[in-house]
Amino acid sequence: MSSDKGFDLIREYERSTDPIPAFNDDGVRSVLEDISKIYQENYAHAITFNETGDRKLLPLVMYRHNLIKRQKRCVLAYLSNRLFRLKRLRWHVGPILPPEIKSCINDPESAWFNKYSRILAEYMASIHDGYGLNLTNDIKPPKSLYIEVRCLTDYGKFELESGEIVLLKKNSQHYLPKLQCEQLIRQGILQHIT
Repeated sequence: MSSDKGFDLIREYERSTDPIPAFNDDGVRSVLEDISKIYQENYAHAITFNETGDRKLLPLVMYRHNLIKRQKRCVLAYLSNRLFRLKRLRWHVGPILPPEIKSCINDPESAWFNKYSRILAEYMASIHDGYGLNLTNDIKPPKSLYIEVRCLTDYGKFELESGEIVLLKKNSQHYLPKLQCEQLIRQGILQHIT
């Protein structure tokens, strides 16, 4: 009778080393089918208990009810943790997900991510009397305004806010404003040299 499909779903998710593992549609569906099956069995015994008053059925009805609640919590924890990781990716990667991550999420998660990105962008635009402030730039407070970076890939031309154009070639080193190159650091194009 005891089923650990919900717990297995969470365990598999937590053991994954990916930024966000592929959505386990079969696992979620299996847990939901298990909940439905247990509910149907429990409903039949609950009706019998109400009609006959046979107290022998009460522990079994209560056990199944608690099992249903546990399975629901497991599915909700799985879905909640996926959204938490998507939220964290929005702050670290930006509003556009890389293709390898986008392929791991389903349509409702993609819609949630886009809506969250839009709400965050609207909020950031409303700060500072309409001038806006990008809150995702400084995840950690900067120690200096300029940092030394090494280019990890051939990126091409990068224009600074001052209008200066910097050519980012693989293995080249530059001394750039932290605010302007932090997004490239998160995307893996630049590496901060300490």
